[in-house]
This record gives sequence, structure tokens and C-alpha cells, in this order.
Amino acid sequence: MKRINFGALVFGTILAAGTLMSGSDAKSDGTTVGNVQAVYGNNIPPDQIEFLSTPDHMMSVVTSGAGTSDVWEALEHGEQVECLDCVPIVENLLYDSDPEKREIGAWWLRKRIFGVFGPGEVYERTVNTLKSDPDAQKRAYAAGALGEFLSLAGVQPLSAAIAGDQSPRVRAAAATALGRLNDTGNGALSQAMADSDEGVRLAAIASAGRVNSFVDVAAATKLTGDSSAMVRRKGAALLESLRAKDSVMSLIALAQNDSDAGVRASACHALGVLGDSSAKSTLQHAAASDADQFVRDQATMALRRM
Repeated sequence: MKRINFGALVFGTILAAGTLMSGSDAKSDGTTVGNVQAVYGNNIPPDQIEFLSTPDHMMSVVTSGAGTSDVWEALEHGEQVECLDCVPIVENLLYDSDPEKREIGAWWLRKRIFGVFGPGEVYERTVNTLKSDPDAQKRAYAAGALGEFLSLAGVQPLSAAIAGDQSPRVRAAAATALGRLNDTGNGALSQAMADSDEGVRLAAIASAGRVNSFVDVAAATKLTGDSSAMVRRKGAALLESLRAKDSVMSLIALAQNDSDAGVRASACHALGVLGDSSAKSTLQHAAASDADQFVRDQATMALRRM
């Protein structure tokens, strides 16, 4: 108990120090100043004391074209610094070519009390960009930002993009964003699995594997007949994660006949996890006779799970 109380005291002291370092006392290079020294003395090297970013520092770093690590540092240290003037500047990061800058920009914005989620503010502008901007790349970045904002208000516009956007890049980004939101989009992920573009289908499969409410085994089973070997392979893995007993016959067909060794191996692994005895003879044959060593190994391991 004494240790817990001491830890709380230390945490409170650190928090107080952080407060002292906000505003004009913060140094962008991480060095300390008088107020923090008053708390810590000279026992801690200056370069080991974190600082809080000032609004001016955040705006300067973002607008200067600084490297990714500098932008991350400035915004992370400004997590609790309210700066309305910073909001439109950080908003520009949502459309940066660097995915890490887009991520940290959305992270900082979603923590704002003011300037982001009100009418006409950043979130609404992002939705409108996804809906109507003529630049497909910007629409795709907007879709990604809606996922990073972690607001379920983004589900509807993302689902609409999957259904209606002409760019596969945007549809794939929207499918990925639904996975970030842990939402099926009321059937949008299943729809994306049947998209004409391979990248969209793969994005939908990846998201379906993340969304704990995805249960559309029928849509996932159809992936075993896809023209893309990668989609068939990822589809088999998705069926495995869904523990989809109804897909056993489709997985058996893949293990027996697919031209791609990676697909056959994935199907064998899935059959081992599902543990259906009807797959035993198929796995025995694959373990003994498949032309690919990796497939034989996967079939052998699957049989040991039976």
C-alpha cells in the first residue's frame, strides 16, 4: 500500500511538472527550464525530461515540412494542449502523402474538445471530402481519416463509398476504415468482398478478420472461388478465424485442387483448425502426395489436430 501511495505521489509530481512546462516554459528541443528544475532539482538530465508542446511549436513543426518523427513528437506532446489555431493546420496532415503523418494528425484532432466535431468543422469537412472531392486520392485519405477518428458516425459515409465510389482506391480505403471502426457497415464489408477490384476484396477480408461482429460465412465462402490466388488464400484464413464449419467442403476443394500451393496450404491449415473428420482423407492425401513440401507439412500438422 505504501508503494501505491508513493507511486501516486510521484505521478502527481510529474503531472505538476508537465503543467509547469506548458505555455512559454516548454522548450521544443526537450531541455528543461526553471520551473521544472524547481520540482526535480538537477538530478535528472535535461534531455530525459519530456516537454509539453506549445501551440506555436506545433504549428511551426507541422507547417515546416518537418520529418515524421518530429511531427509525431510535437503532436504527442501537445495531446492535452488546446489550440484552435492549430486545428486547421493539423487538418492538412490528413491529406499528407506520409501515412504516419496522416495517422498522428487524426489522432491529435480526435482528442480535441473544440474545433473538430461541430457543424462545419473538421469531421464534417472530412465526410464531405469523401463524398464529393474530385481527387480520388483525397477521397481515399478522407476515408482513412474517418477510420482514425474512431467515431461510428463514419460508418454510413464509408459504407456509401464502398457501394458507390468509382475509384477502387477509395473503396479499399473505406473497407479498411470500417475495420478500424470495428463495424461491418451493415453489409458493406460483404459487398466489398465481391468487388471487381482485387485490392478492395483484400481490404474487406482484412477488415472482416478484425471486426468481431462479422459473421457472414456465405460471403466469405464465396472467396474460395475467386480468380485471385491471394484472395482465395486470405479467404481460407478468414473462414478459419470464423470457425466456419459450413465451409469445410469448399476448403477441401481448395486443398485438393487449387493450382496455388499457398492456397492449398492455407486450406489445409484451416481444415486442421476446424477439425471436421470429413477432411481427414483429403489431408492424408495432401500430406503424402502434394507436390509442395510446405503443403505437405501443413497437412501433416492439420492431421495432428484431428
